[in-house]
Amino acid sequence: MREIPGKRRRLLSRRNGGGSEKVDAALTYATRWRWPILPGVAADAQAPARCACPDPECTVPGAHPFDPGLLAATTDERMVRWWWTNRPSAPIVLATGGHAPCAVSLPARAASRALEVVEGKGLRLGPVVASPHRWAILVAPYSLERLGELLYAKDFVPGALRFHGEGGYLALPPSATGHGEIHWERAPLPGSASPWVPDVEAVVDVAVDVLTRTGVSAPEL
Repeated sequence: MREIPGKRRRLLSRRNGGGSEKVDAALTYATRWRWPILPGVAADAQAPARCACPDPECTVPGAHPFDPGLLAATTDERMVRWWWTNRPSAPIVLATGGHAPCAVSLPARAASRALEVVEGKGLRLGPVVASPHRWAILVAPYSLERLGELLYAKDFVPGALRFHGEGGYLALPPSATGHGEIHWERAPLPGSASPWVPDVEAVVDVAVDVLTRTGVSAPEL
């Protein structure tokens, strides 16, 4: 029987619960960029702003590992394909650190200003992950010791600043979480073998300065 153009793709998309875009993204992260990933727990189907995990006070609803745990993060194509074929709505969660990027995140409005400052200085930025309330600037892997030395040198570090380093995680696009959709505010260049990311120092310097000047010191969503 002659295959109708596009029909097979639509059937596969339905079979995956409409998640072919997510499968493609997950495979790019894991197999092309060699970023270890795993599925997030997802938001509660009955109450999307809440998490499907057992913690009623979960602060990152739908955007964290649960089953499997973070240590299961992998770059194995078969495992990644199996996860998102069986759980097409699951967020894509990056296990940060090691050989994978880390991230510095801050409230969205302050992050937008930080990006303007960085670009105004002629500094190069890598990919930026955004949710409605917070943006995360991907940076090169760093150790806790290095981060500690960097922050110790600061007179003040606003509490609104968060770090996703070794042993941490970050939801990647395209993912739906209890805090909203995750998308690229600054997308990786198409066809990248592995996206370039800046060192953490430059990003932290600008982020601390912007948060201090704007008076954003308390953590937000």
